Amino acid sequence: MTNTIPSSCRTPFFPGNKEIKFAEKTVPEPQTGQLLLRVRANALCGSERPQFFEGTSVTPGHEATGIVVAAGHGTRTPEGTTGAVFLMDFCGECRSCRLGFTNQCLQKRGDMGFNRDGGYGHYELIHENIFFPVPDEFSATEATLLLDVMGTGGHAVERCQLMRPDIESLLIIGAGPIGLGVLAMAKIILGHQLKILITDVIPYRLELAERLGGLSINVAQTSLNAGIKARGLASVDMAVDTSGKQAARQEAVNSLAQRGSLICVGHGEGLALQISRDVIAPERSIVGSEYFRYDEFPANLRRLRQHRTYLNQIITHRLGIDEIQRAFEVFFFGGETGKVVIEQ
Repeated sequence: MTNTIPSSCRTPFFPGNKEIKFAEKTVPEPQTGQLLLRVRANALCGSERPQFFEGTSVTPGHEATGIVVAAGHGTRTPEGTTGAVFLMDFCGECRSCRLGFTNQCLQKRGDMGFNRDGGYGHYELIHENIFFPVPDEFSATEATLLLDVMGTGGHAVERCQLMRPDIESLLIIGAGPIGLGVLAMAKIILGHQLKILITDVIPYRLELAERLGGLSINVAQTSLNAGIKARGLASVDMAVDTSGKQAARQEAVNSLAQRGSLICVGHGEGLALQISRDVIAPERSIVGSEYFRYDEFPANLRRLRQHRTYLNQIITHRLGIDEIQRAFEVFFFGGETGKVVIEQ
């Protein structure tokens, strides 16, 4: 490593009980095939709730962007390159990876921010194959949009397209950052004329969804079925669940038209089905959508360039690393945010 990189640095750690503290942590040296990044931005995610509430031994953060400051033997990325970090440290050699399904790697080395140190520290060590270079025209914060917002959101829309080519209406369960990402990517990929209904119980997020072109349904004030009817529909062609809640998924299935599909993005609870009634007779399907493939980055970078102002609306809060405790409290308590980003 160069002399400008310290041997250790002050790093957030999550002991649990909704607390974030700081401690000195060794800055690792990149080995063969590895890059060391100076992190510039990392977006918060609802999947970090267990780490915030219960604690973790690793440094969280799986929506990171940063600058390469040191490179190990055998790498080809020049120092000074800015880019985004793919969550899954995929092997690149298994059947899934060879076919491009890097989100389904059969020999995954780890998940950044969950069992490998992630992006809330000043430095992050990664394998080069999960680094995606991003042109300097985009800020580090803007580049985080390529990850859970555009990546996960766009992949869910792709799964919708795979199941049905004639989509005229889409229901999104949950207007958190992932739900907003699905909404934005559906508008971009499927066309702004598409009727998209989106549910939540928080007026702030529903208002943000309306600005993105969604038709909001406040399910704290009305039933899903009544909300759909109020928007002039009897049923919907597709539904995407980002909530992970069984009750919400059940209602979403009941709202599907014939040949409809429920795309499950949110991890969590289950779903009960009467196979003949709910699936076979109406030819419906229940489909999973896990993160996104690395090879989806280039198309999403082009979309970010074309729809930059539109997509930036999803980022509502930017705070410094010294404000990380407040960032998590703002994000998890009250929910009056879109995407919250820690900038360094």
